[in-house]
Amino acid sequence: MAFQTPITIDRALQGITTHEYVLPAIQREFVWKPEQICAFFDSLMRRYPIGSFLFWEIPVADLGDYVFYDFIRAYHEQRSAHCPVVRSDELPTGKPVTAILDGQQRMTAINIGLRGSYARRLPRKSWNNPDAYPEKRLYLNIAAPAQDNDQKLAYDFRFLTEKEAKEGNAEDGAHWFLVPKIRELTDGTDSVGIFSYIQEAGLAADNKFAFQALDRLRQLVFQDGVISYYAVEDRELDNVLDIFIRVNSGGTVLSYSDLLLSIATAQWTERDARQEIHALVDEVNATGQGFGFTKDVVLKAGLVLSDIGDIRFKVTNFNQTNMHLLEQGWDTIGASLKLGAKLLASFGFSERTLGADYVLLPIAYYVRHRGLDETYLSSEAYASDRERLRAWVLRSLLKPGVWGSGQDTLLGALRKAIRDHGSAGFPVDQIEAAMAGLGKSLRFGAEEIDALLDLQYGKPRTFVTLSLLYPKFSFESEVHVDHVFPQKMFYKKSLAAAGVPQAHFDDYLALMNGLPNLQLLPGKANIKKQDMMPRDWIESLDSGSDEAQAAARREAYLTEHDLHGLPDSMLKFPEFYETRKARMRERLERLLGVR
Repeated sequence: MAFQTPITIDRALQGITTHEYVLPAIQREFVWKPEQICAFFDSLMRRYPIGSFLFWEIPVADLGDYVFYDFIRAYHEQRSAHCPVVRSDELPTGKPVTAILDGQQRMTAINIGLRGSYARRLPRKSWNNPDAYPEKRLYLNIAAPAQDNDQKLAYDFRFLTEKEAKEGNAEDGAHWFLVPKIRELTDGTDSVGIFSYIQEAGLAADNKFAFQALDRLRQLVFQDGVISYYAVEDRELDNVLDIFIRVNSGGTVLSYSDLLLSIATAQWTERDARQEIHALVDEVNATGQGFGFTKDVVLKAGLVLSDIGDIRFKVTNFNQTNMHLLEQGWDTIGASLKLGAKLLASFGFSERTLGADYVLLPIAYYVRHRGLDETYLSSEAYASDRERLRAWVLRSLLKPGVWGSGQDTLLGALRKAIRDHGSAGFPVDQIEAAMAGLGKSLRFGAEEIDALLDLQYGKPRTFVTLSLLYPKFSFESEVHVDHVFPQKMFYKKSLAAAGVPQAHFDDYLALMNGLPNLQLLPGKANIKKQDMMPRDWIESLDSGSDEAQAAARREAYLTEHDLHGLPDSMLKFPEFYETRKARMRERLERLLGVR
């Protein structure tokens, strides 16, 4: 390797635009958040060292041997979070290209900041909501330096929508300058365009910072040799891969799944492994209320469902034979994973409530082994088998340590049990025997029942416990974990109004989020219930219908959910809590076989 003369940001952006600079398949995805990009630009403006880059020049004769990807320009968390493929006809004609081995995150940050945009899902907005991803571009407040902040940033860079920038200019006394506009105001040779902009914006008279900031931005883009890099001259992929791993071990550690993705991309002959795997991850995660499976889960599923003997993420397992099996079985693997995710969604799971992602893999393997299709989701012929599968999933998620360490060994044992005994139905007995042999028994004791009854609101196992206790739910729509006695009733003001002595306030608060004060409710029903007292809400069910039938349905609901004896005031809440807890204990002991 040899250290080269540094280049400017403008030169790097030209190379990205013409695909002279590309990303090799062994690179990972862009993972920086907007805050990291803003801090990075602050460092650039202040001439802080940002580290060297590693470039790999690939001769024209070798270009056909590799798959290349473009740098993300318009990042969108839902629609375009992955680097697009660069087609062969998009590469420079008759010229070598330079693959960026180290520096992808920094180079992409520069590309987004000076050419593109960033759209990230807003908090508490659903994955499928198109309005949840406002497109934001990088702005710099040139009216004043950054205010005091924990990161000690000198320049106030932010990703804003155009509307947010205009409102900030009008209301906050800021002047948000669109950072990519610097390349329109000047080609770097002079500051005339900057002067004109400042005058037109009304900032020339009393704001020296505005000129200082924009001129510094001009120097950063067009004059400073920001991109210092080493050039790799080796043409052997194995050697380059070794360099890549060594360089990246100092940052975000390169995982074996990243290696598998790169090797699969190089070895698959009929498909683009990177596109296929990322597309499948996105599709599986869009199931139901949305999941958070990673490419690691999908790649591990490829090893498991292909019946490859050793499923560990080891480079030696990613050989040509195994990659051929993975590619040939990819359609079936994808279909099995998608059906497995739909089953989990039908059990009520989503990213918020699924505590172990790898539970998807034995489900998908069972689906593939039996050749099941979507009729399995609802057909009455499969009802008892679905219930066996659901009950096993719930118990495996409730038992601490099952999905902790030793997951490769566990997955191998589950796969063998299903392969040997799962041709006609989900082999619960054989699976649990195999698990017990690994020290992962699904037998529960009295102390574990106590621990489940002490679960609190907001924990994944809380949803699982309620699902096991009260299974008569349709999860076609979103289901919430809701308080029986609403949280509002535990405010000190509400407790006092209900006649609860102040000395008992802390006792009530300690019970508010406990399992006996929680229930499952469909999203719409939860919204309707809101802050109603539970007895009043139960009485409101089926209002306007035949009273005898409505009374029978209310009675059935109370029985199914252990809600008999609901008091009409908060004074008797502790008594109700302990009574329901005792009923829950009886159910759990029966369901989990505790004697």
